[in-house]
Amino acid sequence: QVQLVESGGGLVQPGGSLKLSCAASGFVFNKYRMNWYCQAPGKERELVAFITSSGSTIRYTEPVKGRFTISRDNAKNTVYLQMNSLKPEDTAVYYCNTHFETQTFWGQGTQVTVSS
Repeated sequence: QVQLVESGGGLVQPGGSLKLSCAASGFVFNKYRMNWYCQAPGKERELVAFITSSGSTIRYTEPVKGRFTISRDNAKNTVYLQMNSLKPEDTAVYYCNTHFETQTFWGQGTQVTVSS
């Protein structure tokens, strides 16, 4: 069955960095686009970045442009989110996600807290 397992979250001071990982299994990873979403307290889940199957196309939402970098290693079935210059407003649960064959799959999420 499809599994997405995020890791790498934690508590970091403003201006700090974290690298999130999402290990995928149960499907042909290198065929599908992968997405990172975040959900802050009291807010809806929203897209942060995505990367296409080969990595040829990458997009970011405006709040994270220039600070976050999405990447993937198809040999390791893993997608990453490098988060630099973190701000308190980046505090959220971060989820990886993919969609195929009319189904959407989510990981359990990893908490990122940016606070001094």
